[in-house]
Amino acid sequence: QVQLVESGGGLVQPGGSLTLSCAASGFTISGYTMGWFRRAPGKEREFVSGIIQSGGSTRYADSVKGRFTISRDNAKNTVYLQMNSLKPEDTAVYFCARGPGSYYVPAASSTYNYWGQGTQVTVSS
Repeated sequence: QVQLVESGGGLVQPGGSLTLSCAASGFTISGYTMGWFRRAPGKEREFVSGIIQSGGSTRYADSVKGRFTISRDNAKNTVYLQMNSLKPEDTAVYFCARGPGSYYVPAASSTYNYWGQGTQVTVSS
């Protein structure tokens, strides 16, 4: 069955860095757009970043542009989110999701049909 397992979350000081990983099983990520979303306490889930099948195109939320980098290793069936210059407002549970088998990155969560359980990222001094 399709599974997405996130890892790499934790507690980090403001200005620090973390790299999240999303290991996929039950399907091959090379056939799908993959995305990262997050849900902060008391807020709705929001789009963070996405990457198309080939990795040739990416998309970022304005709030993370220039600080976060998404990448994929199709050979390892894994998607990554490198997060630099972290801010307290980046504190959230981060989710990996499988999107459509297409060459664009949708931001709407409704277009992603499989989700991981999430990994907590806390940015605090």
